[in-house]
Amino acid sequence: MDMIDRKICEILQCDGKTSSAELADSVGVSLSTANERVRRMAANGEILGWHARVKPEVAGAGLCCFVLIDMAYDGEEAACAALVQRDEVMELHHISGAHSYMMKLRVRDTRDLQRFLSEVVKPIRAVLKTETIISMDALKESAAVRIADEG
Repeated sequence: MDMIDRKICEILQCDGKTSSAELADSVGVSLSTANERVRRMAANGEILGWHARVKPEVAGAGLCCFVLIDMAYDGEEAACAALVQRDEVMELHHISGAHSYMMKLRVRDTRDLQRFLSEVVKPIRAVLKTETIISMDALKESAAVRIADEG
């Protein structure tokens, strides 16, 4: 990824609806060059997709929480496969430290959280223990990745 590709990615992460003409003008290349670079980065898997950000409260997912999960090795792969299929699960990270995984959830309220934990997470054979942390307020929440300088 050269400096022009990096600039294109920075612009598109801030506003995925930026027109090709605006993109070309911003990075100082022709319209066809800008389009070709975006197509190439998408084809190479460097750009993973195009998404709209929806306000969680409007979607009925206003409660954000993090669930620390301790898992047994036996059944761990199947447990992770089941969890990542759930729409409520925003992220699932294999972590170091005292716990095995950290899962970010978005649900309507604490009642939905309790239901999800009781009906989905805890019945999974590999799940040994959970600890839930409820977010009171998200001061920053972003899917944008910091694009490092070349080298």
